[in-house]
Amino acid sequence: MKIDILAIGAHPDDVELGCSATLAKEINNGKKVGILDLTRGELGTRGTAEIREKEAANAAEILGVKFRHNLEFSDGFIVNNEASKLEIIKIIRKYRPETVLCNAIDDRHIDHGMASQLSSDACFLSGLQKIETIFEGNNQKAWRPKHVYHYIQWKNVEPDFVVDVTGFLDKKLEAVFAYESQFHKKEADEPETPITSTNFRDSITYRAQDLGRLIGTEHAEGFTVERFVAVDSISDLI
Repeated sequence: MKIDILAIGAHPDDVELGCSATLAKEINNGKKVGILDLTRGELGTRGTAEIREKEAANAAEILGVKFRHNLEFSDGFIVNNEASKLEIIKIIRKYRPETVLCNAIDDRHIDHGMASQLSSDACFLSGLQKIETIFEGNNQKAWRPKHVYHYIQWKNVEPDFVVDVTGFLDKKLEAVFAYESQFHKKEADEPETPITSTNFRDSITYRAQDLGRLIGTEHAEGFTVERFVAVDSISDLI
C-alpha cells in the first residue's frame, strides 16, 4: 500500500500534539496517511507502555490513518546510528510516502531532536539504491520522499510555513486526549508532569489560534523545513 504522508514521532502522542489537525485535514481530502512511533514511551512518568499502546491505537482510529507502527526503540535513548536508520528506511520503502512529517529539530525532550535528525537522514538514505533492505521477506526498492517537514512541539519555534486547519482542531483535541494516562483526571492519583497542567492543555488551542490569526484564519499548525519549499504558482500561496 502506497501512502501520501508518513508522520513520525519519537513517542506515542508526539504526532497528535504536533500535526494531527493537518493529518485530519489531509485524510478528509482523500489522502492516505500512516503513523510511525519510534518508542513506546515507556519512560513516561504517567501510565505504562501497554496503556499508551492502547491509547495510540484509539488516537489512530479517531484520525482515520491507514496504519500505525511502533519500532520499539529505547525511550530516552534514541540513537542516530546505522541500525536505527535502516529500520526507518524499511518503513519508508514499504509505504513510499510523498511527504514525511517528523519531530521538531530542536525541543525540550532530547528524543525529539534526535528523532528529527534520524528520520530526516533515513529519508535521504532511503533513496540510495546501493543500500539494500529486506522487509517481510521481500527485497525493497529505493524510495526517497519528496518533502520532509518538521512539526512544532514544546518550544515556540518560528514556522517556515503554516497550514490552515480551520475546522479540524476538534479532531486534533479528540486524538490528543485519547491519551488519558498522560492528562489529569479528577480521580487520578499520579504526579504532575509538564503536560498535565491546564496551561498546557489550553496551549494546544491557543497556539493554533495564534498561528491562525497570523494568516487570517481560525486555526493553523506550523512546520519548519530543511530545504526550500517550491510552488507551481505564486497564487498557490494563501
